[in-house]
Amino acid sequence: MRSKHWLWLLLSGLLAAPLAAQRSNYVVGPEDVIMITVFEQTALSGKYTVEADGTFTFPLIGRVKAGGLMLRGVEEELRRRLSDGFLKNPQISVAVEQYRSQRVFVMGEVHTPGTYPITGDMTLIEVLARAGYTTTNASGEVVILRSAAGGGAPASPLLPGQGQGQGDEAAEVVRIDLRELASGAMATNVALRDGDTVFVPTSEVVYVFGHVRNPGGYPMKKGTTVLQALSLAGGITDRGSTARVKIVRSIDGKRKEIGVKLTDLVQPFDTIIVPERFL
Repeated sequence: MRSKHWLWLLLSGLLAAPLAAQRSNYVVGPEDVIMITVFEQTALSGKYTVEADGTFTFPLIGRVKAGGLMLRGVEEELRRRLSDGFLKNPQISVAVEQYRSQRVFVMGEVHTPGTYPITGDMTLIEVLARAGYTTTNASGEVVILRSAAGGGAPASPLLPGQGQGQGDEAAEVVRIDLRELASGAMATNVALRDGDTVFVPTSEVVYVFGHVRNPGGYPMKKGTTVLQALSLAGGITDRGSTARVKIVRSIDGKRKEIGVKLTDLVQPFDTIIVPERFL
């Protein structure tokens, strides 16, 4: 628990960087509400909703294209048109009041999964923070599924071992190690795009039952041995036997029981059974 707490404290610190520059790079889209301030022109200043065609109506000059432009681009367009016979050297500021046109989907082992609007150059760290960070059941990896078309419904998460079929819409699958992200490797703090799905998988687990002190499921790492898995379950009881430990494993879609040694490696979702020793 302490390591996870430290991890997210570090991630929170990385979020403290100024966001003003990021917001200025935001690309305006349909349904966004923008706040336009024209210096010393209160009648022109106010909130404007970008319509489905990417335009909005502004006093004096009529329809203005905003869709596909960054905020500075909208400012320049307004300044150019207002300077053409209406105002002398107008000073204009444009900001986003409500982000509605672009969104990302956050699924899996986070505290608050759901749909989140993209606000500026939103990064992986920022959206994980908005989703309340990962749960204690989360693996150490985050998967970003990037649709070829962008937008629309969330892409289907790939389960371990699955590949992309010909009909899959995801054009790119990005896997990020959370510890690398927390260590300050900013190349892993990728910028998100409209329609991205951020999926936090559940940790791979091994199940331990029979004559152990604390039977149940336990998160496992690659390279975990039978003995290490037994240790996770508190070790065997005084009635248990390590000589006849068995694993129930799914092989080719069928569950099979196999005998193992304590030094054998376990696989995700194995069930280890510790029998009672002979008296």
